[in-house]
Amino acid sequence: MQISIQNLSKIYGQQKRALDDVSLQIESGLFGLLGPNGAGKTTLMRILVTLMEPTSGQVLVDGRDLQHYRKEIRAISGYLPQGFSAFSKIRTWEFLDYCARLSGLKAKAARRDAVDAMLEKVGLFEARDRMAKKLSGGMKRRLGIAQALIGDPKLLIVDEPTTGLDPEERIRFRNILADMGHSERIIILSTHIVGDISSTCNDMALLNQGRVGFHGPPEQFIRQAAGHAFQLEVSDRDLPRIKEKYAVISTIPAERGWLVQVVANRLEEPAGKTIEPDLEHAYVYFMDKQAG
Repeated sequence: MQISIQNLSKIYGQQKRALDDVSLQIESGLFGLLGPNGAGKTTLMRILVTLMEPTSGQVLVDGRDLQHYRKEIRAISGYLPQGFSAFSKIRTWEFLDYCARLSGLKAKAARRDAVDAMLEKVGLFEARDRMAKKLSGGMKRRLGIAQALIGDPKLLIVDEPTTGLDPEERIRFRNILADMGHSERIIILSTHIVGDISSTCNDMALLNQGRVGFHGPPEQFIRQAAGHAFQLEVSDRDLPRIKEKYAVISTIPAERGWLVQVVANRLEEPAGKTIEPDLEHAYVYFMDKQAG
């Protein structure tokens, strides 16, 4: 499966350019879309699931123009929006059963089995009879994940999926995506949480101010920060100066003050040492350069 995004732009009103000439080739597997809030990620997701039309440009899904084959592409798509909400006056299993019917599962017995299996997968089986409005925030997010997956879509688009999930739930969701990614389907994971990308995706793009700043494997993006990630131990007195001068990744209490990780073009502190960057270092380094 392949998605070809060609010179896509979206302008709101007369001035706000949410997407600015975005071009991407997305192949089967897990694709991460990383970027800060307001970068244009949600706008791109809504265009891909046919909930919004672009101002200009084209999207091809397996060679079919998204604007001309909206119904067919919707039939193979699953979507978890950032602001997901379920019907509040029905039970958890009833909501998922309704979603399964919409996805084309007509046989009652097959639908029941699919609903139960999905509730088990996302850790909601014990809450299957609970009213949707009685679910916790994290459980509602898991129900949103379940409704996106229930039709076994060939194209799955999830927008900030782990927002509101605790660490255990986030790991569960990443494992679900990883299992689904070993097939001829495209899973697009849009997030500002760097760990979601580094743990699951073999291809990614960074979107910033509506433009593609990077597209390629996460390892290639990380290499851009090689030699620019540092660790140093600083005193309580020097910590405010370090935070003012550098882009700080983390601060951990240490025996004589703080163990601090930073990214910079050059470190001017004699006690610092270069460390191997990860995706978070590379992301902060990229955004810091853009801001500069």
